[in-house]
Amino acid sequence: MAEKKAVDYEQAIHHWDAKDAESVHMPQQALREEVLTYIQTKNTCALATGADTFIRCTPIEYTYHDDAFWMFSEGGKKFIGLEKNCNVCLAIYDAYDGFGNLKGAQVTGVATVVEPFSDEYNHAAEYKKIPLAALQKLPEPMNLIKVIPTEIDFLNSDFKKNGYASRQKLVFDKNTNL
Repeated sequence: MAEKKAVDYEQAIHHWDAKDAESVHMPQQALREEVLTYIQTKNTCALATGADTFIRCTPIEYTYHDDAFWMFSEGGKKFIGLEKNCNVCLAIYDAYDGFGNLKGAQVTGVATVVEPFSDEYNHAAEYKKIPLAALQKLPEPMNLIKVIPTEIDFLNSDFKKNGYASRQKLVFDKNTNL
């Protein structure tokens, strides 16, 4: 009987580093356009927050504009993580339909909770077509989470048709916008 091998966590952690180093990368502008098109055709993500031993992953609706993801929320446990740790991750993906049809984005970013009825809050409500009067009538203000992406790992099996790796990384700096 074969002896069980322990999991090699280091190997697993660095699996994509080696593959990415050898893969064919898309030009960043072309990748930006592909990512923007993808995220703007969707409206739901899984938002992961955490601090210390607490973690939470919440399905939530979003809009993407002004170089950020915007999510209105009544509240919930995700705010435990948001209060203590501004670093978040969100996932946007298509339903699995086989390895040849993979498509999804993993977004790493920095979250802030926007002050209710500030200019930024009001602009996000207007973009989402939520009347301010309706928001002002609520017994408690809706919270607005803003996530500015720092990097996006984008998986798209269609990239192979053009000679690129299906997994691409878009890295943001202060001069990068979608």
